[in-house]
Amino acid sequence: MIVEYLIIVLAGILAGFINTLAGGGSVITLSLLLILGLPATIANGTNRLSVFFQTSSSVTSFWRNKMFSTRKIWWLIIPATVGSIAGAWVAAGIKSNALEIAMVIVMAFMLVFIFIKPERWLTENTAFLEKKIRWWQVMLFFTVGLYAGFLQVGVGYFLLMALVLGVGFELVKANAVKNLIILFSATVSVIIFIVSDQVYYLYGILLSIGSIGGAYIASTMAVRKGGRFIRWVIVASVILAALKVTGLVDFQVLFRGILK
Repeated sequence: MIVEYLIIVLAGILAGFINTLAGGGSVITLSLLLILGLPATIANGTNRLSVFFQTSSSVTSFWRNKMFSTRKIWWLIIPATVGSIAGAWVAAGIKSNALEIAMVIVMAFMLVFIFIKPERWLTENTAFLEKKIRWWQVMLFFTVGLYAGFLQVGVGYFLLMALVLGVGFELVKANAVKNLIILFSATVSVIIFIVSDQVYYLYGILLSIGSIGGAYIASTMAVRKGGRFIRWVIVASVILAALKVTGLVDFQVLFRGILK
C-alpha cells in the first residue's frame, strides 16, 4: 500500500513537471489511475484535481516572476474558460483513440515549427501581440477550452501553439499564460466533476502533492533557463506521447508490472 501511494506521488511529480513546460503529463496519471481500478470517468475527474493544484503552484511561481505583463491575456482566458465548462459537461462520451491521434498530429506540426522556424517560438512578435483581439482568436481559445474541459490530455500543446502562433507570445511567456488559462479551466472543470461525484479524493490528493512539487520545479527552471530548455522538454514529451499512441509503450502494462 505504501509503495502504491509513493508511485502515485512520483507520477504526480513527473506529470506536473511535463504539463507545466509542455503538455501530455496526464497520459501518465490517467494510465496509472485506470490501472488502480478507477472507472474512466472517475479517473478523468480525479486527474482534474491534480491539474488544478499543479497549475496553482506554477501560476504562483510565474506571477512572482512577473510573467503576466499584458491585460490581453484576460480576453483569452474568458472564452477558454467558457469552452471548458461546456467540455466538462459532455466529458462522459469520450472517443479517446481519435483524440489521441489528433493530438499526435498537432504535436508533429509543433515540432516542425520548433526546429524549422525556432525564432517564432523564442522571439516575441510584438507587433502581433499589441493588436486587438479578433473574433477568430476568441473562437480559437473557446475551442481549446472546450477540449480542455472535455479530456485535458495534451491541452498544453494546443495552447502553446495558439499562444505563440496565434497571439505572438514567445515560448516562456506562452508557458506562463498557458498555465494561467489551464488554472481557470481546471477550476470550473473540477467543480463540475466534484458535483457529479466523479473524484476519488485519496488518489487525487496524492497526485496533487506530487504535481505541486513538479510544477514548482518546472516553472522555476522555465524562467531561469528560457525557451531553449522548454523546447527540449516539449520534444521529450512529444516522444513520450507518441510512444503511447503508437502502442510502442503501454503505460498501463508498465504501471501494472511496477505495482505487482
